[in-house]
Amino acid sequence: MSLIWTYFTVCQDEPKQAVCNACKSKVSRGGSTPKTYGTTNLRRHLEKKHPCLFSKYKEDTAASAKTKRDVPESQQQHPTVAPMFDTSVEKSNATTRKIMEYMALDDQPFSVVQDKGFVNLIKHLSPRYKLPSRRYFSDTALPELFEKVSSHIRKLLNATKSPISFTTDIWTSNVSLMSMLSLTAQWLDDEFELHQVLLYCEECPGSHTADNLRAKFEKMMAEWNIDKKRVHVVLRDNARNMTKALDDCNFASLPCMAHTLQLAVNEGLQSQRAITDAVATGRRIVTHFKHSPLAYSKLHVIQEELGQPKKRLQQDVPTRWNSTFYMLQSLLEQKRALSLYATEHELPTIFTTHQWELIENVLSILQPFEELTKTISSSSATASSVIPEITALKRLLGRAADTDRGVGTAKATLLEAVQRRFADIEKNPLYLVATAMDPRYKTCYFSAETKNEVKRVLLNMLDRVDTSAIRPTPDQPPEEPAIAPPTKRASLLLSVHDEILMENASNEEEHLLGRPASVQLQRYLSELPIKRSEDETVNDVLKYWRENKTHYPALAPLAQAYLSAPCTSIDSERLFSLASNVLDEKRNRLSGEKAEMLLFVKKNLPLMVE
Repeated sequence: MSLIWTYFTVCQDEPKQAVCNACKSKVSRGGSTPKTYGTTNLRRHLEKKHPCLFSKYKEDTAASAKTKRDVPESQQQHPTVAPMFDTSVEKSNATTRKIMEYMALDDQPFSVVQDKGFVNLIKHLSPRYKLPSRRYFSDTALPELFEKVSSHIRKLLNATKSPISFTTDIWTSNVSLMSMLSLTAQWLDDEFELHQVLLYCEECPGSHTADNLRAKFEKMMAEWNIDKKRVHVVLRDNARNMTKALDDCNFASLPCMAHTLQLAVNEGLQSQRAITDAVATGRRIVTHFKHSPLAYSKLHVIQEELGQPKKRLQQDVPTRWNSTFYMLQSLLEQKRALSLYATEHELPTIFTTHQWELIENVLSILQPFEELTKTISSSSATASSVIPEITALKRLLGRAADTDRGVGTAKATLLEAVQRRFADIEKNPLYLVATAMDPRYKTCYFSAETKNEVKRVLLNMLDRVDTSAIRPTPDQPPEEPAIAPPTKRASLLLSVHDEILMENASNEEEHLLGRPASVQLQRYLSELPIKRSEDETVNDVLKYWRENKTHYPALAPLAQAYLSAPCTSIDSERLFSLASNVLDEKRNRLSGEKAEMLLFVKKNLPLMVE
C-alpha cells in the first residue's frame, strides 16, 4: 500500500473521494471505477496545501525504497510479470555464454535459438531472460568464447618450457567445398601429466602443395609463439607433400603408424584371389541386409530361434582395414543364422564351406593387427611402442601355425610388407630414445649392436646438457621390478612380448664413466623393465617417471620430451570426425572462419569446463 494513505482516509459514503486528515477536505481519487482509482490528486493536494507533510511523505518513501533494496532477492515478493533481463546484466550474460557453449559442445546450429521447443524451454527455465538472435550468437557470442578459450590455451603453453609434439592432417568436407588443415599439440609437464590441445583447424583453400603447407605451418607456429626449438616431432600421414612441407620447415617428423599398418594389411589381403573373393562375397551379403529392413527382421527371427542375441552385420570401409576384419568377424558369428536364412529366403550369394574355413584363418592372421591397431589408437599411445610392437608382430607372423592353411601367401606377404614398410625404424633416434626411455621396454628389443648405439646416442644427448649440478637423490633407489615368467595370455602379441622380455631383460654388466649422468643411465638400464599387463595404459609409464624423476634427474628431461610423441596422427583424425558433425546438412553454409572457431572451442573447452 502507498504511504500516501498515512495522510488520507477513503470517504465512507463516497469511495471516489478521499478525506485529508489534516484539513478534512475531500479530494477526488480520479477514475470512474475502483480499478482506475489513483493517488496522483492526493499527492498534489499534499504538496500544494501541506508542504511540510509532503516533505515528510517523500522522506518516508525514499527510506522505504532503500529498505526494500537491502532485502535479499530471495525474500522479496516479485510481481507475476517482471521486466526482462537486459544483456548488460551479468546473469543474463552468463546464460548466453552457456547457450553458446551448448551449441559448440553438442554441434547445434545457431538457428536452434529459433526452434519452438528450445524457446519454450528457455522461457520455462528463465522467464525473465531475453533470448538473443542467431546473428548475435554467430557474430558476437562465438568470437567472445573463442577468445576466452584461446587465452586459456596460451596460458597452458606459456606455463611450460617442455618440448611439444604435434599431429597434423588434411580433411575435405562431404557437404561443402571446404578443406581443413589441423594441428594438435601435446606435451608432458614437469609432473609428467599429459596435456593435449587443438591449436588450429584452419581452412586450407587452393592446391595442397608442399610450399603452401610449409607456409601454413610456419604461420601457425608464429601465431602461437612456438619457437622451432620446442618442436620435438610432428606426426603426419605418408603423403609426399606433407613430408616435404615439414622437412622444408626443418621439423622432425614421423609417419603415422596406423596409416602404415593400413597399407601393409591391404597388401596382404590383396595378395590372394581367394581372400578378395571371400571379402567381396561378404560385402554383398551385408549390403543385402543393409538395404532391406524386411530381410533383417527375418534374420532376427532366426537368431531368436537359435538362442542368439539380435545383432546387425558390420559394413566395411575401404579406408579402414579393421572394418573388413569386423565385417568378416560379424559374418562368422552369424554363420548358423545365415545358413538357415539362405535355405528359407533368397540371398544374392552365400559362402562355400571352403570360404567359411578361409574366413576363420584370415581372422586368425589379422587378429594381432587388430590388437595392435587398438593399442596405438589410444590418444595416449606414444612413439616408444613402435619398435617393440613391430618386433613382436614380425616374430608372430614368422611362426608357422595350424591356421595358416589356405592363407600362407597372405601371411608371408603381410610379414614382407611389415618388414619393408618399417625397415628404418631402428635407425631413427626418435624411436630409439623413446623406446629406451619407456620403462616397459628400455633396451630389451634391440640387438647387441643397437644397444650400444642407443647408449652412445643417450650419452651424447646428456653431454649437451649441463649435468655438473645433477646428483642422484640420496633416497634409496627404486626396487627392481620382477618380470614374471611368460604365461599363456589371451593376447598373442602380449605373449610374444613376454618372451622377448625374458630373453633380453638381463642386468647390464658394463660400467659407464663416472659422471653423474652416465651413472644414472647405467643404473636405469640395469633395472628390469616394469611388468606389462593386458589392460595397461601409458599412465603406468608416466607414473613411473613421476615417482622416479628425482632418482634420475638427468634422464627425466629426455623422458619428458620423447614420451610426449604420439605414434599416430589419430588425434587429428578424431578431430575431423568432429568436423563432419560441425559441417553437416544443417550447417553446410557455415563459413570457414566460423567452422574453425566452433571446432577449436569444441575440442578445447572441456579443458576449462568441469
